[in-house]
Amino acid sequence: MITKEHIAKFIEQAHRVGKERLQLCSSGNLSWRVEEHTALVSGTGSWLPRLAEENVAICDISTGLRIDGPKPSMESVFHLGVLRERKDMNVVLHFQSEYATIVSCMKKKPENFNVVAEVPCYCGREIPVIPYFRPGSKELADAVTNALREHDCVLMNKHGQAVCGKDFDDAFQKAVFFEFACGIIVRAGEGNYQTLSDEEIRDLEVYILGKAGS
Repeated sequence: MITKEHIAKFIEQAHRVGKERLQLCSSGNLSWRVEEHTALVSGTGSWLPRLAEENVAICDISTGLRIDGPKPSMESVFHLGVLRERKDMNVVLHFQSEYATIVSCMKKKPENFNVVAEVPCYCGREIPVIPYFRPGSKELADAVTNALREHDCVLMNKHGQAVCGKDFDDAFQKAVFFEFACGIIVRAGEGNYQTLSDEEIRDLEVYILGKAGS
């Protein structure tokens, strides 16, 4: 059962998007799996930094249909698609932070975002880039859902980014560290930044993430 406490928590977390400078005006959207088949989704056209109760939609994850509240964001199809596919993830954030969005618009995009340890440790050593599809389209929803089946972050060509997380902190950490990495890449310029080697990433996975050594 969705309670006022759930909605209040969702609104508080939506306001973090603005505090973290992850989007402009109505550009971002957020979803949260509260129960197995029920999620809260920010309403269409709403501004996350000033989201209010009347901007919060309640949706059925399994069917993708609205249960109550306003019309959900036009990107709700990929939010709910990711929540269906990723039972281990409960939050999906679509954002358009400054440097990561600059990278999404570059003709020649980086093939490797592992400029700092936080990227492979938290965002994932591979961040897929999907082609441009019209915002809100089925093609975009399918592409994002497919990309986030095996990854936690995705870059949308000429559009923005999306991450999924176990909880709000996990999702925000991935978004912030990805933006941090893109800031390094843009500021340093092509050919003027280093990336971690496979050996260095394996070392991080063993000693920071506790994965078994290969």
